[in-house]
Amino acid sequence: MKRIGKRVSFEDGNKKTTLVIYPQDISWVKAAMGAWIGMWYAIGGVVIWSFFVLPLGDQEKIILAIFFAFWFYFAFRVTRSFFWFLWGKEMVKIDEVAFYYKKSIKGYGKSIPYYIENIKKMEVILPKERSIQSAWEKSPWVPGGERIEFEYLGKPVRFGRKLDKKETELLFKLVTKRIDERLKKK
Repeated sequence: MKRIGKRVSFEDGNKKTTLVIYPQDISWVKAAMGAWIGMWYAIGGVVIWSFFVLPLGDQEKIILAIFFAFWFYFAFRVTRSFFWFLWGKEMVKIDEVAFYYKKSIKGYGKSIPYYIENIKKMEVILPKERSIQSAWEKSPWVPGGERIEFEYLGKPVRFGRKLDKKETELLFKLVTKRIDERLKKK
């Protein structure tokens, strides 16, 4: 197993190349997100309790229902990001036929094949320094920030979440080289 930076490992074989991209490992972010999620679920429990137990008017029930809709949305998003930081990884396999990509959380996720002959316009996507996009992608509750993109049958496909510039460039070179090698063998 070879490494590209701290977060990307790969293994080269004659017929396939496999890559694993791990999320950032920042302990204080995991602890803060875990505490935030615990408090958020406690707030949701109180809202649910008050909805069913307290004598509320119609307007109050509507307000609590709207609040709970927003609460549920943020609970889902942040819980998913938290699980990504704990157990997530991106898995890529390039063989003679396809580029397989899987976003995995504790082994769960679907591997999607992208046939090599249909992959076009692979490029590096780096946000500009000091831009809103850069600030947004650096926030810990956002698992996105994919750095490499290619076009597959007219649709963009991205991978390489929150990689730094050096890791992105090395990963890009490796992936494009392996795809070109596989295309030449056909």
